[in-house]
Amino acid sequence: MASAEPLPDALELATVRFPFRNSQPVTPATSEQDLSSLDRPRTAWEYVLWARHGRRPRMLDYVMRLFDDFLEVHGDRQGGDDSAMVTGFARIAGRSVAIVGQQKGVTTEEKVRRNFGMASPEGYRKALRIFRLAERFGLPVISFVDTPAAYPGAEAETNGQGPAIAANLLEMARLNTPIFAVVIGEGGSGGALGIAVADRVAMLEYAVYMICPPERCAEILWRDAEQKEPAANALRISAADLRQFGVVDVIIPEPPGGAHRFPDEAIDATGREIIRFLEDAENGSFSVELRRKRLREFGRFALTVQRGRK
Repeated sequence: MASAEPLPDALELATVRFPFRNSQPVTPATSEQDLSSLDRPRTAWEYVLWARHGRRPRMLDYVMRLFDDFLEVHGDRQGGDDSAMVTGFARIAGRSVAIVGQQKGVTTEEKVRRNFGMASPEGYRKALRIFRLAERFGLPVISFVDTPAAYPGAEAETNGQGPAIAANLLEMARLNTPIFAVVIGEGGSGGALGIAVADRVAMLEYAVYMICPPERCAEILWRDAEQKEPAANALRISAADLRQFGVVDVIIPEPPGGAHRFPDEAIDATGREIIRFLEDAENGSFSVELRRKRLREFGRFALTVQRGRK
């Protein structure tokens, strides 16, 4: 009996089967300083670095520039609050909306206070509270996604992190009000999905949206976080890839050099897309059934089999 050919390991598969779209062999950047001379990311890992850039505009930068009369709402009505998740109500172009989003923070002090944008169960329950209020008052929901993941600490798990995210997924899938979600930086794992079930999902051109951070993916597959670059390549995290897969509906262009270099331009482009969504919502372009139909399309692939000649 002939021995079978050995299968290539996971690292080789990541390199061969999932090449980054339109990429050329380059020496990848490893720091923000390396990125300063680039007009756009060239590799999947550079997309991650751009999405995590310390000068990239945060959720509250968008809120303060685009919206009027922002009123922040605190608390999950179960005795908790979470600074990583910001919720409230505001007006844009004369329209009232509900706002939900993760705030990573800018200064070191704020990053620690907001837990680097990693929300706890209290944060997801607070978001759920706003979703329900938006439905009651007939307000569209605008959701800003910017998190590496939901907080994975033992306390969060004890307090029901998984059920809190699951409740949001269920409620957003059936919420009877229009929902717009935009990935402005990192969209990581269930932490992102917990506020991203929407009628229309947009993504900044150089943001990333992924099942888990590349470092964690590398640890799981190869027990080596240093394999983060091939992991990022395999995860297909770019807006272009996700638009191709139907996960993302709209790619919001960033100026040359990225949102971290020209934040106002990126924020204004996002504002135009939000207003376009609100206009479409007013024209009856969205419904709960259409949202569910969109969700049911996820993971659907066509398989083509080429038969040999007899």
